[in-house]
Amino acid sequence: MTPQSGRGTGFPEPALRPHTPVPAERETPPTSTALQQPVAADDRPATAPRGPGGEELPRLGALIRRHRTRTGLTQRELADLSTISVRAIRDLEQNRVRRPRTETVRLIADALRLGPRSRETLQQAAAQHRFAGLAECDGTQAAPLPPAASRPLTGRDGELSVIVAELATADQRLVHIVGLPGAGKTRLAQEAAGRLRHEERLPVLWFAHASQEGDGHPAAPGPGPGQLLLDCVRELFTGDPTAGGSTADADAPTLAEYLGDQPAVVVIDGAPGRPAHPERLARLLRDCPGLRLLVTSDAPWGLPGERVFLLTPLATDDTDAPDEAGAARLLLDDARRVSPGAVTTAEDLAAVTEICRNLDGLPAALLAAASWLVLYDVAALRRPLAEDPLPFLDHLAEQETAGRYPAALRRRVDTLPADHRALLAALCATEQAEFSLDDVEVLTGSPLAHCGRVVRDLLVSGVVRTVAGPAGTRFQVLRLIRAAHRTAPAG
Repeated sequence: MTPQSGRGTGFPEPALRPHTPVPAERETPPTSTALQQPVAADDRPATAPRGPGGEELPRLGALIRRHRTRTGLTQRELADLSTISVRAIRDLEQNRVRRPRTETVRLIADALRLGPRSRETLQQAAAQHRFAGLAECDGTQAAPLPPAASRPLTGRDGELSVIVAELATADQRLVHIVGLPGAGKTRLAQEAAGRLRHEERLPVLWFAHASQEGDGHPAAPGPGPGQLLLDCVRELFTGDPTAGGSTADADAPTLAEYLGDQPAVVVIDGAPGRPAHPERLARLLRDCPGLRLLVTSDAPWGLPGERVFLLTPLATDDTDAPDEAGAARLLLDDARRVSPGAVTTAEDLAAVTEICRNLDGLPAALLAAASWLVLYDVAALRRPLAEDPLPFLDHLAEQETAGRYPAALRRRVDTLPADHRALLAALCATEQAEFSLDDVEVLTGSPLAHCGRVVRDLLVSGVVRTVAGPAGTRFQVLRLIRAAHRTAPAG
């Protein structure tokens, strides 16, 4: 029998020492004593739980012990009244239980005949205790938080609001941001995680896959929740929590045991592909009913319950105010940092709009282009970007990574199925800027329904975008994808 399991019904009940029936507790505001822990200096969850009125409280074990002794019960008597084992009561009072079950806490509260206020306080202390492993870590064991942003998020207000709302309310528990490399998936996840942590007061744990480590995320966390998160992700994607050399204690709790049913958000940035064991992901979500997952990667996983959020490029046109289009705002903000006088006239603004179109409104491409304004004015930069944008897709100051972004675009195309790549090549070979499903049917000779599925896959991959017009919905291969196709090595 585990420490928190109920007492078996097939054994005779031990005799109880006679005692006065437990009176219902009079409601008095709980107070804290020397058992209090200091409040965290930042906005992370404080170590000590707080009661319904915001007052700081002792830990769960101290609360149970205080209520028990106040009513004159021994641990054995409380165990008999609650149907919880004596060992479980003892472990709870000594704070040895990392994940007190909600039902266990309810049974103890019933046995102690706690009033509504004290019952709520006990439940809150239990919830805080479940997450104490993240709150009590020292500097080497700190929970892995979202990285600090280097610039404001531009042009993504709508997307941000949707993601935050879905995760804050747990309407969606697995939100997967997908899109072309350079679309800003990491930056959007970063902002969403910050909002969820600061405004919704949800604990957030951030994990960046090895491909994202250049953004300053540690690959080898010390002992604590960072290591638990690393082991959990390794188990999901490789099936082996020790892959890569786990340093976790063999007796350490799992991430699920740390989280319990506490509301929390785990972000997996740059996921390498579909989980090797989807059933383990399903079990994690089942065992942690308050957990939400926010994932970024190039392609959907195709799992039950997965909410695919396609992040399209920034808008490049705003007929009423060209400088208010999302892409133009991003480019202008960075251009003014690089060269404050770069955009001063209407002609300059027209050049900015054209640059945004030629770069498809992709944030990574726009920021790279802005770095070249040290050497070019916007009118001069417009011309080479219209002819061959690929050499300008790497930041001017980052010569050691030259060619990385065009290579990422080509790799994304290479991961598509063969028939999808064949259609994309045929579309790139035509002079038409836009195409319809009927055009695809003519190009491939395939049934219209099959053509629709292939185009849908190309849309989700990010290499194709929709174009609304008077003739109905049409589609367009991104200019950068066309440029990458033109310059791809033969064969």
